[in-house]
Amino acid sequence: MRLRNIPGARDEIAASPFVIPESTMREKKGHWDTVFDPAQPLYLEIGMGKGRFITEMALRHSDRNYVGIEKYSSVLVRALEKRQQQKDMTNLLFLRMDAEDLTDVFGPEEVAGIYLNFSDPWPKDRHAKRRLPGREFLARYEQILIPGGSVEFKTDNRVLFDIALDEAREKGWIISACTFDLHNDQEMVRGNIMTEYEERFSAQGNPICKMILTH
Repeated sequence: MRLRNIPGARDEIAASPFVIPESTMREKKGHWDTVFDPAQPLYLEIGMGKGRFITEMALRHSDRNYVGIEKYSSVLVRALEKRQQQKDMTNLLFLRMDAEDLTDVFGPEEVAGIYLNFSDPWPKDRHAKRRLPGREFLARYEQILIPGGSVEFKTDNRVLFDIALDEAREKGWIISACTFDLHNDQEMVRGNIMTEYEERFSAQGNPICKMILTH
């Protein structure tokens, strides 16, 4: 994915009250119940892109707290623009970080659910450990999720989806729900929030796959 550099993005992120500074984010581990007021179940979107999905989730579910995670400043700043438009919202914050560091920032049983939307497929075998729905990251999610916590994954990449299904089963995760054509699945599409990528791929005629995992 080629990213257009946005001048001043890092400075804007550093100055925002909606982004937890990189210098202090690790101090939140084990104390996320004190970060939001009120303390509520915590949900993460990893690789949130421009923030449409997680911003809409926070608007729809005021009884949950959300953290959007994105490692690219020029993408995060676009999500920040959406966040700044919601003056009364108190349940959404952002982290600029690499998902590899999840267990340094979130402690055991601190997270109720994780969303992965159109994650980079990393198709080469030597990059398999970077796949967000893959076995390496599932092990991280298992460490921070509450008992019965969930991982929801959407993609138009059927190869990645099949790999993720196989690896989830191999690691003992429960496939709570699964579809290979989300927009034609009346049950699973209920309440679906379209991401920017989802709109684009659907318009091209690509079926959207979705799974919900619990452990």
